[in-house]
Amino acid sequence: MSENIQAVTQETDHAMLVVWGQFANCLGIPQAFAEVPMSQKTVIHTPQSKVLEFLVANLAGLPYAKDISKATQPLDQDQAVAKAWGVDGWADYSGVSRTLHTLTETQGAQYADILERAIQPWIDQEVQLALNQGPLELDGDLSPRPVSNGSKTYPGAEYGYMSDRLQLGYQAAMVSMRSPTFGRLGLSVTHHSGNTVSVTQAEGLALEAERSLGRRPMRRTDLLAQRLQNMEPEQKKRQVNVAEAEKKLAKTQAAWSEVQAQEGELAHKLADLEKDYQQRNCPERPNSQLAQVRQRVEVWHLRVERCDQTVQRAKDRLAKQQARLVDWESQQTNLSQRLKRFQAENDANPNPISAIFRLDAGFGNSENLALLIEMGYEIYSKPYGNWLSGTLAQMSATRSADWEKVGKNAEMIAWKAVQLEDFPYPLDLGYERFWQNPGLAKPSCREGTDPAQPKLAYSGLIHFGERDVTADLPGWFHDYNARQTIEAANKESKQVFEVHHIKVRSQPAMRLQEHFALFAANFVRIAADWLANQCPQVPDGWKESTHPAVKEQVKVGAHSFARIEWFGSDCLLRFAQRSIYAGRSLFVRRQVAIQLTLRI
Repeated sequence: MSENIQAVTQETDHAMLVVWGQFANCLGIPQAFAEVPMSQKTVIHTPQSKVLEFLVANLAGLPYAKDISKATQPLDQDQAVAKAWGVDGWADYSGVSRTLHTLTETQGAQYADILERAIQPWIDQEVQLALNQGPLELDGDLSPRPVSNGSKTYPGAEYGYMSDRLQLGYQAAMVSMRSPTFGRLGLSVTHHSGNTVSVTQAEGLALEAERSLGRRPMRRTDLLAQRLQNMEPEQKKRQVNVAEAEKKLAKTQAAWSEVQAQEGELAHKLADLEKDYQQRNCPERPNSQLAQVRQRVEVWHLRVERCDQTVQRAKDRLAKQQARLVDWESQQTNLSQRLKRFQAENDANPNPISAIFRLDAGFGNSENLALLIEMGYEIYSKPYGNWLSGTLAQMSATRSADWEKVGKNAEMIAWKAVQLEDFPYPLDLGYERFWQNPGLAKPSCREGTDPAQPKLAYSGLIHFGERDVTADLPGWFHDYNARQTIEAANKESKQVFEVHHIKVRSQPAMRLQEHFALFAANFVRIAADWLANQCPQVPDGWKESTHPAVKEQVKVGAHSFARIEWFGSDCLLRFAQRSIYAGRSLFVRRQVAIQLTLRI
């Protein structure tokens, strides 16, 4: 540090927020935030600085917006943090809330874009490092954001199943990638209403991930073209069914016309006889001509009713066959359009990537899996609902001796490249069984009804890709369960960055809070690596870049007392004696170096 610069000393209750402010300035975040146009007037604090304050509050893991001003260590009173983040001071939480309430979708998107661009060089770097080791590994999930069922102040909140119960709130569709340096990085998050279900979000997750990556796999247009070709026989079959149904309807309508005409003739004859009998004042006897004609009319009337029913059944059958044909032709049209789009995307993709997409059973229906396969991904998933449950149980019945241990209480059997009747591509299928209550001794016979006895639970696994996963069942089991990384990301976003506490009451601001939480998780990891490279006294647990103790940094480090000495834009941070990091000093410079990765 230069001896000619006069040191300025401050104290802070939020040590790591000062450090992160230094790093944020290296990335130009405060400066970019200040340039976002907002119509709200400035009295003391600009509206842009209030949005920045909300970002810092999310980095601090504050559960509620009011904690900005009413926590034990109020953020809005910390001038050292304000200086580190390039502002003169912080506003009261009420002012922050008012600014966020007036935020527009366009403004929210601009702030989110600033944060995405700020860390994009690291994402590009990690993508290339991951590709050097093999396929890029992506995980997708839908994470619930419940609110109070009695609340009326959350716009767009809907009831949906969250954590296996019906709850009012929202859903967040998230995608993360395995990062060689940082363990994992979040790629995208999309805010949805609470009634959104996983099965509708698979394509959206993939497209958002590709947008964030700026790269995508080569689309499997050859498979899609073959799928379209294989659909032609079924189309012809359905056309034949429609033609036969039309003939059947025409035949039944002709028969109905004949029966109706005969009934009409008899009805006319009956009317004439009734008139004649009345004129001659003749009684109608059981075996009289009038009685016989009346009986014949009743018989033909019943025939007309039966013909009506036959005609209606023929119409229903024709409508059903026509609907099946229209549905099939609609599928063909959609797939043809998809093929054209994928061909154009391949033409514009000179440097495709190899990527794995892992999804849980909520996404794993046949339509989603076929689409992701055609998009070029290697798939690890589980079957949706009861799809394949009966098939797998039946297939496993003849292989009772083939179960292989793949986990502590898990066994598995598998079949390679199975062509299912209701799926266009061959799939590797696995069937798992888990011992519930595994601490108990396993029964020698089929599990009983005693709830204390260990029982077996079954589950399917699905894979599509070049790797022969059926030759290494423990590896397949481990590779699918590696998607626990996104489960950990969901848990971290709630327990560390408190995203389950929705701090705002407008849709644009709620979307921005989701982006802030995603950014915060990435930012803390990247900043920890940046800090460790220039400060040898960083706590040991923070130096492991793949597991940099994010929770400790946020919940402890960001709320630790320290003294700050400023030397121009650089600072020396000394943790106070009452801090668990007492005796450690960090000299933090506003400089960062990264080798940019070319995005092709």
